[in-house]
Amino acid sequence: MPAAEKPMINRDVARVSAEEVRQAKKYQAAILADVAGRRGTLHGRIKPLAPQMTLAGPAITVEVRPGDNLAIHAAMAIAQPGDILVVDGKGDLSCALLGEIMATQAQASGIAGIIIDGAVRDADTLSKQNYPIFAAGLNPCGPTKFIPGRVNYPISIAGASVQAGDLVVGDIDGVVVIPRDEVQTIIALAKEKLAGETKRIAAIHEGDLRPHWLDGALRKAGMLTDGETL
Repeated sequence: MPAAEKPMINRDVARVSAEEVRQAKKYQAAILADVAGRRGTLHGRIKPLAPQMTLAGPAITVEVRPGDNLAIHAAMAIAQPGDILVVDGKGDLSCALLGEIMATQAQASGIAGIIIDGAVRDADTLSKQNYPIFAAGLNPCGPTKFIPGRVNYPISIAGASVQAGDLVVGDIDGVVVIPRDEVQTIIALAKEKLAGETKRIAAIHEGDLRPHWLDGALRKAGMLTDGETL
């Protein structure tokens, strides 16, 4: 099918499994980002509206023109319970793409959270709730609803590539994206890393203050000579 004839709303999405989402929820975004090779994190401008907000689930990807949310409404209509809306709003903050009404609809529909590289509004109300909304900023100006967008096609959002069905995990540190076919590997690595970090923190509390790798790293970087120690 020629590109011009492709439907702008793709309903055929292979999602990360509910069990994989359940397992991933055990780990901070930072742990997952580290074991993913420090790739796949969204720019720090994407923040939760309140510190307590966390999310994890398969991505429903949305691309909109700045200031228009028509495609977000389409995505909300086809999303399944547990999905996360991931909206490439081009980082535009001139108009909000979503507010209390749409967030209420999304929550009632079972959508597990919303990530927008753009602005939202009604933050006073939304930030007092636990429904997770991550955005790049705020603006009281409302959106238009007439410019075509695309749903469930690959997007680039805040420095990361996202495919529909990929795993997205977010908390107060930000958002990380894990490709669907890498999730099991990343979860296994996260389990190992968390165990190592827990052990290291316990050692610090017991007086083992200096990382064992530090002298070697300093020598390799030329900051210490052979045989020299701190």
